[in-house]
Amino acid sequence: MNRNAKHPDRPGYRRRAVPGDHTPNSRGYRVTASWDARPDRPAIRITPDRKKARRMARDYAGQGAYVILDEHRGRDLWRTLAELDGPALLAEQHAEQTLATEGHPATPADYRPDDADRHRTWLEWMRAKAEAERRARVEADRRRRRLAVEAKTSARELMTPPAIVRPEQRQRARHVTGAQR
Repeated sequence: MNRNAKHPDRPGYRRRAVPGDHTPNSRGYRVTASWDARPDRPAIRITPDRKKARRMARDYAGQGAYVILDEHRGRDLWRTLAELDGPALLAEQHAEQTLATEGHPATPADYRPDDADRHRTWLEWMRAKAEAERRARVEADRRRRRLAVEAKTSARELMTPPAIVRPEQRQRARHVTGAQR
């Protein structure tokens, strides 16, 4: 009789330990997506693959969901890695397409509005930038004209001979130190 058999008529079965790490998973990523149409039923997906989690987050955001990407820190603690506002991203893409159809240049890849400019669109940013450049050109032009007038005046003064001053009309120093008296 097989010593691993629980019953004489059945073949032996022995449970073997599964190799691998049995510690709590601290390398998981959780993607939570919620839509305005159904806020009470969010989509929650957990995966150990970081790239897959980021891809899922982008896909959900592309579908118009507000997405939160969390990293598992162990013991059921999660740390938020990214939050994607799907409706805002879709509106931005729509605005870019509208600008492209109107003939405006494409948004640069490195365009990142700072906190003061978050409310602006890229086109407003470009208009403000163009206005600032125009003001700088006008100011540089004014400065160039002012310097040209000053140079012309200085050149005239340099071209005229010095005025002859008679000794009696020469100005005297108002204050003379004691050693030079």
